[in-house]
Amino acid sequence: MAYCFANKLIRHSLQPQFLYASKETICEAPNFGCQRHVQGASEIGDVVVGRVLEVQQRRWKVETNSRLDSILQLSSVNLPGGELRRRSAEDEQTMRKHLKEGDLISAEVQSVFADGSLSLHTRSLKYGKLSQGVLVKVFPSLIRRRKNHFHNLPCGVSVIIGNNGFIWLSPRLEEATIDENPDETKNNELQPVDSIDRETLARLKNCIAALVASKMMLDDSSIMFAYEESLKYEDVKELLDPEAMLDVAFMTQHRLNNLMDE
Repeated sequence: MAYCFANKLIRHSLQPQFLYASKETICEAPNFGCQRHVQGASEIGDVVVGRVLEVQQRRWKVETNSRLDSILQLSSVNLPGGELRRRSAEDEQTMRKHLKEGDLISAEVQSVFADGSLSLHTRSLKYGKLSQGVLVKVFPSLIRRRKNHFHNLPCGVSVIIGNNGFIWLSPRLEEATIDENPDETKNNELQPVDSIDRETLARLKNCIAALVASKMMLDDSSIMFAYEESLKYEDVKELLDPEAMLDVAFMTQHRLNNLMDE
């Protein structure tokens, strides 16, 4: 709302981004509203992707795209080999061997403190340290809530769609390998990623950027549809063109509409 102050009431018309008055005067424009994307509040059970900021006493401080930094307690992580026991002073001294500053992790929200900060846990084998992949940051409001946020896409990429707006893309690992021998999987985390997988990761990242530019909701279906529509562009760099981004988003929305009509 715009207010004009003069000796007498004046007429004015408010059009998008412009204010027109019938005579010269002093104008003030307090409290102009604007649209902005805020950091959404996570809930208990949400899947989040975060980055370790600091190793503290018996806990890690983690950035999860929230108003306050999140906390991962030493008692809330799996010990090597899945051993179940009380955490000792030795475990506290070797915390950096598990997670250090800059490491990326996937976790689940265990509880929410009174000040709004999150308490995380990684007790399931599907959670833990992430490596050899790409992190994509989007607005949390664009993440569609699903029962499952871990997906193996047909294009050979594993996707973790965090409720906090952090999306993790990595070459797919077979679930059987993870379940049968998780320690071996951890040891093979830093194996080189071949050029085909790197190109697929880059294409998926650009597809997500195209959907975000059109304010489309993100889930495994929309991301996979966008990937399939992007294959008409042989060079991944072409997907950075605004027209190509709009084309991918439009065709993805068309396929989603057809899916809903069926």
